[in-house]
Amino acid sequence: MTKILIAEDDQDIRELIVLTLQFNDFEVNSAADGAAAVEAAQKESYDIILMDVRMPRMTGYQACRALKENTATKDIPIIFLSAKGQEQEIQKGLDAGAADYILKPFAPDVLVKTIKAVLARSKAA
Repeated sequence: MTKILIAEDDQDIRELIVLTLQFNDFEVNSAADGAAAVEAAQKESYDIILMDVRMPRMTGYQACRALKENTATKDIPIIFLSAKGQEQEIQKGLDAGAADYILKPFAPDVLVKTIKAVLARSKAA
């Protein structure tokens, strides 16, 4: 079963994503901010990480960079979830090491399709 870590500071959004992914047969853990996500990813193995961009303690960009600098977590694909849709924001996320970028609000099927596509690309690499 695919194991996913979600880092999202908005509890309602986090719970909605968790339920959506569990419904689609993913194993899901969550973190309330970027620092907690980095800690969780170092303690357990994940197939993919979904991360909000704007979070307290450590932004998604900072957390992504930290994960990509760590040999134990550098190969985990990261997808950013953000309401910030300007080209420079998306490019900043990709430059930080993200595999993809999904704009909020998003449909559940778009989230699941993007996760599956990123996982397929990751396994093919």
